[in-house]
Amino acid sequence: MDHDLTLITTLVSGFGLALIFGFIAERCKIPALVGYLFAGILIGPATPGFVADIGIAYQLSEIGVMLLMFGVGLHFSINDLMSVKKIALPGALIQMTIATALGMLLARWWEWSFGAGLIFGLALSCASTVVLLKALESRNILESMNGKIAVGWLVVEDLITVLVLVLMPALANILGGVSAESGSTPIWQMIFYTLLHVTGFIVFMLVLGRRLLPWILWHVAKTGSRELFTLSVISAAIGIAYGAAALFSVSFALGAFFAGMVMRESEFSHRAAEESLPLRDAFAVLFFVSVGMLFEPAILVEKPLSVLAVVAVIVFGKSIAALVITLAFRYPLNTALTVAASLAQIGEFSFILAGLGVTLGLLPVEGMSLILAGALISIAINSLLFTIINPLKKWIITTSKIAHQYELRIDQFSELPINTERKYLEGQVVLIGYGKVGKRIAMTLSDNNIPYVVADENREIVEGLRSKGIPAVFGNATEPAVLIQAHITNASMLVIATPDTLDVRKIVETAKILQPKIQIVVRVNSESESQLLKSEHIGKIFYGKEELANSMCKFIVEKYIK
Repeated sequence: MDHDLTLITTLVSGFGLALIFGFIAERCKIPALVGYLFAGILIGPATPGFVADIGIAYQLSEIGVMLLMFGVGLHFSINDLMSVKKIALPGALIQMTIATALGMLLARWWEWSFGAGLIFGLALSCASTVVLLKALESRNILESMNGKIAVGWLVVEDLITVLVLVLMPALANILGGVSAESGSTPIWQMIFYTLLHVTGFIVFMLVLGRRLLPWILWHVAKTGSRELFTLSVISAAIGIAYGAAALFSVSFALGAFFAGMVMRESEFSHRAAEESLPLRDAFAVLFFVSVGMLFEPAILVEKPLSVLAVVAVIVFGKSIAALVITLAFRYPLNTALTVAASLAQIGEFSFILAGLGVTLGLLPVEGMSLILAGALISIAINSLLFTIINPLKKWIITTSKIAHQYELRIDQFSELPINTERKYLEGQVVLIGYGKVGKRIAMTLSDNNIPYVVADENREIVEGLRSKGIPAVFGNATEPAVLIQAHITNASMLVIATPDTLDVRKIVETAKILQPKIQIVVRVNSESESQLLKSEHIGKIFYGKEELANSMCKFIVEKYIK
């Protein structure tokens, strides 16, 4: 075969086998990505027959990571990250510390060096945002509070991992490896320069990128060319990712994530997400295929107990740690189980950490194989963990008195204070969701002296509203108890400003049972979602971006006054 055709043969074999085995996997009721991983194993160097170019496959998978992280950014704004910082930041730090310690214990059992154990533990501690994104999107919970907490948690992990990657070459000599750095730069200088680079990139994106990207998209959209718009979106995602690495020494993934997060500020963010989706899906397939190509199947036969130990740390050790941490912050059991399932896998950053560790002489080659084995197995079963969340929750509550009491505990924010004024208990507006649209609706209601009660599943938001004297209830409004605490039975209007269509339907159904005659106003993201809700006989449905809040607010005020 002509060497110049390696790109074509890699694409053909990768996509072709991924299609075949992905289809077989779906028919067997297991995630399609298991088929993609198996396709990678077949065209990898560890199996006989055709061997694809692993270098080209790796570069193609990097594009996939860029586009997928760009998609995460489009769905997760800075405000979203800040809204979950009280759980995501300490949670990620504590969970990574526990997972790293467990990995180091395994390494000590295998008589590895301290440096090898540290890198190995860190590689096991960071979950894959790519895998999580696919899992959350497939279940339509990406924009739910549980989804935001999980993604925010992993974003903090990614930021920590980026810092580790930059510092590893400088610390290699101290940890027992071979430093790639020339000279003897003090450690404090390396840390300072790393933080300076990351801070510089973030400031650049928030100051210049926040203005430039929406401006470019607006002018491209004015041309009316769909091809140019798609090209501008893809160019922004990949271009900023590459520029972040070249100019600021920031990873491709982190650069693409911030590109998407900044583009979210544009009125065309939903269109950008739709236009980039096909390419994101295609290159995500290549990412999983490339992971499969790196796998050495012999490790399963030669070191079965070691593989099981690694999988136990990833699937059980990390999950239990995340579960306990989330419950300690007084979040519901469902949220804790969702976060636990989200972290029960490892992915792209683990491979990068392990690869650099091997290059620097810190991690033995065997460690890389064990990490890949753990990744393959954990990714393969991760979707199954999400499917058992609700049954597991019911089983735990049924069999454990402690868990049952925990779910029924009286949280200080789960019900309105006893001294709440009567005007908020009768004839009020019940506002579900306090995001961008919810805030604007609340401001309009306040300006028109219309009493309202907010229900939100973000504990920090509810706590902040209470401190301002605004009546608010903490919890998921799909639960009847939350609507009852918001006094839905005496309310005159229900306004739903959460974008999750599945939750909207549940909330509407519950509200109609509790208060059959209540007026309902709903906000959704698209016309297709609006059509799905037509059968619910909702008073008024608004769809589109945050700009719809103006007309929505006007309608609510006029309807309430009547």
